[in-house]
Amino acid sequence: MDLDSALYKAMTDDDISKHCHVNSNEDGDRFVGIKADSDNAMVYFPIGYQLPKEDGEIRKDIKHLIQVLSEFTTSEDRLLAINKFAAPQTVDFPINAYKSVIEYYFEKGGKYYTEVDPIYKTASKGKQNWTRTVRDQVPLVQQKNGVSSFIYTEFTVKDVTPNDTKIITQINRFCVYEAFKKLGWLYVPYMPENPGPHPDPKTSIAILNAKLGNTNDDKKRMLFQAMKDMLEYMDEKTSDRQFYFGTDNFDHVWEKLIDRAFGERNKENFFPRSRWLLDYGKYKEKRPLMPDTIMIYNDKYYVLDAKCYKYGWTGIPDHLPDGSSINKQITYGEYLEKHKGIKNDSLFNAFIMPFNMAKNYFEIKDFVGNIGEAVGDWRDNKKNYERIQGIVMDTRHLMYHYSGKPMKEKIALAECIEAVLGRGEVPKPRI
Repeated sequence: MDLDSALYKAMTDDDISKHCHVNSNEDGDRFVGIKADSDNAMVYFPIGYQLPKEDGEIRKDIKHLIQVLSEFTTSEDRLLAINKFAAPQTVDFPINAYKSVIEYYFEKGGKYYTEVDPIYKTASKGKQNWTRTVRDQVPLVQQKNGVSSFIYTEFTVKDVTPNDTKIITQINRFCVYEAFKKLGWLYVPYMPENPGPHPDPKTSIAILNAKLGNTNDDKKRMLFQAMKDMLEYMDEKTSDRQFYFGTDNFDHVWEKLIDRAFGERNKENFFPRSRWLLDYGKYKEKRPLMPDTIMIYNDKYYVLDAKCYKYGWTGIPDHLPDGSSINKQITYGEYLEKHKGIKNDSLFNAFIMPFNMAKNYFEIKDFVGNIGEAVGDWRDNKKNYERIQGIVMDTRHLMYHYSGKPMKEKIALAECIEAVLGRGEVPKPRI
């Protein structure tokens, strides 16, 4: 089976969930995004994700996943190894261009982009063109008091008619067809008709460049740019056997989601720095320790480390942050206390890990919960920041509520972290 056949199979499948998979974060099961090859088309969701039951909701979630990946990944993030023996390849599939072409087609009621040609006709009403009216129409002549006047009972008026034979429409038909071949299965079980004759990619790109230079209509510009991006991608002679859009490093996306939802913009003010004073060569300042996120709420400071670990899915202690991560968080807290003057009762520490609130080991029913705490046995553990709270957060909920600094989520997270205040003293380590 070729790629087109595999995509058509996905399009006509009445159960889109068959083409969805939630990662386990095991080796070989970390990719998040869309993969399509000659065998199948699949969408891979991150660990902790709860897929909806309804077909329409699943398709909505797929498009939202594309949005999140588009926002929080770069071409460098989308570096994939086809197999362990092959060199990595950069994935530059312009998925948003394909989406834009499809969505413009739907917005127009399943019609292609067309331009109108002006036509002129004789009528008693309409937008009058006086130059043509004087030239083409015969007026009535009226005499009064020796003065002649002209009365026009009919005029040459301007009208427009859509012209779907223009080259730009041919290009759009081709782009719509190609977009549906790749991504139509995410929307509807439908395939538009064969596009018919159309210019080659290089000619089409030149025409679109001219259109972009001659229009100020934002919607048209977005469409022309999307079509151009598609054609440039196809002109690069990319493989017709497979396409990918996504990342093997969703950990970075998880960190950015947490930071966007809860973090302060000026977090660099809270970085502990270090340096070498070299006996040879130039003075050297090392890269500072950088916490993922600093959250400030109600005059309290929360140092957050986003960890896309498996514990929220498995409940296995080996899947928790290790000693080096724990000690690093304690260092952040100590720095903020001693060098930024933040008092202990206003300073907290936490790891944020993904989980599924609909199905989890801990029987937590809310989108966020506390599963325990981490401490360093080399510390007294009398300070709040020395006791790093283990927090799990529902993956799907975060992906839909990361923007706009959501206050409800921030309050709930703060309450979960401040559970440390109700805990007893940390027991001494077993020898």
